[in-house]
Amino acid sequence: MNRFTVKIVALLMLLSIGLGVSASSIFAQEQSAAAAEHGENHEGAAAHGPKLGELISPAAVAPFCLLLLCIALFPLLNPHWWEHNQNKGIIAAVLGVPIILYLLTFGEHGWHSLEHAGKEYVSFLVLLGSLFVVSGGVYVRGSLKGSPLLNTMFMALGAAIASFIGTTGASMLLIRPLLRANDKRNKVAHIVVFFIFIVSNCGGLLTPLGDPPLFLGFLKGVPFEWTFRLWPQWATVNGILLVIFFIWDTLAIHREAKTPAEEAALETPSSPEAFGIAGLHNFAGLAAIVAIIYCSGSGKEPWPFGIQEGLMVATAAACYLLTKQDIRQKNRFGFAPIIEVAVLFAGIFITMIPALAILNVKGKSLGIESPAQFFWASGILSSFLDNAPTYLTFAVTACGMQGVNAEEGRYLAEFLKLGPKAVEILAAISCGSVFMGANTYIGNGPNFMVKAIAEENNVRMPGFFGYMLYSGCILIPTFVVVTLIFFR
Repeated sequence: MNRFTVKIVALLMLLSIGLGVSASSIFAQEQSAAAAEHGENHEGAAAHGPKLGELISPAAVAPFCLLLLCIALFPLLNPHWWEHNQNKGIIAAVLGVPIILYLLTFGEHGWHSLEHAGKEYVSFLVLLGSLFVVSGGVYVRGSLKGSPLLNTMFMALGAAIASFIGTTGASMLLIRPLLRANDKRNKVAHIVVFFIFIVSNCGGLLTPLGDPPLFLGFLKGVPFEWTFRLWPQWATVNGILLVIFFIWDTLAIHREAKTPAEEAALETPSSPEAFGIAGLHNFAGLAAIVAIIYCSGSGKEPWPFGIQEGLMVATAAACYLLTKQDIRQKNRFGFAPIIEVAVLFAGIFITMIPALAILNVKGKSLGIESPAQFFWASGILSSFLDNAPTYLTFAVTACGMQGVNAEEGRYLAEFLKLGPKAVEILAAISCGSVFMGANTYIGNGPNFMVKAIAEENNVRMPGFFGYMLYSGCILIPTFVVVTLIFFR
């Protein structure tokens, strides 16, 4: 670790501790003021006590912002230091531990928030890790040509299956064959970026199995088949992105190859072999994971925490033990990508607790009423916060505006009974949360995993801001079109 990096880490530690101290001080002052202000006029609310978001100081959001800045800037300032997962863990701990200590000062409120975030993190990581391990045991043989047409067909296939095996499952299944098909090309970062756009995010809109926000909606009363009505938005976004990608990739290969012969050489597979799939038993593992996810939320009550996670871990372990080692070697399989996701998202899940808590109580004061506003508000926040709780926050906000009790039960089923306006608002929240998870690397779990796998295969990926330049130029105009067509 060089001196510059040591200074940065030390500065982050001092900032984080200082913010924690100042936030605690502000909290004490605000609590006294709130007690004097509300007094006896809020006896009903006092029975339940104030919510965590009413108690937390806005300063407590700073560590989350600092973590985002670290993820964005460290690869530029000191890439060699940042590539080691233990160093990412240092940053996550430096910014996360003060937040844990700060939340514990709120007693039961703080314990509950940490327990809830911990369970969500475990569920998130077990799902991603299980799909990562199982799909890593599927090896697609064959002479795959890295042509713009084949690449576009790969993207279209991923968009088609993402809603049924999840964006994570589709991403882990298809990214390695796609990288092998293009291993002779020098400039393939744009292929991975579009893969994240389409397969890792926008393709997962049609069922609750596709993306975590939709699964949470399913648990809160949205009928399983309801999201099929979003196929026009799904087709519009993915259709636009596929057309843009085909044109972009065609121009890219023409720039890289000066002659038709050079282009043909770039598209020629490195090692000709007959088409085939090794590790077919892992498809049974994928099907088992999908079935577990569906069954966990299809009863009257969701399964208790631990049952779904235990079954998925057992499925992944069985697939790992039954898969020959040479299959994983051919896939260049390693655990570094999932470890990177685990380390960074541990920090993200902890440091975003204050932001989500504040949003949960302030959401109704944001002045959001129309479907277009719900689409963009849920989408922008899903770009930086976990899109699943963001979805629920805006769903609860919409329910509150219509007088639907969202404290417990399957309240979204009651919300949808209110008519076309409610349906349009929930459609906007669903689309915003799923689509705009593609805006940044941290918007959705598969994004970082795909990036890590690509870098493990020697693809030079754009940094945090470089990726956002892609999304700003391609996704944002696409979402404007979606707004004008569907959510005006």
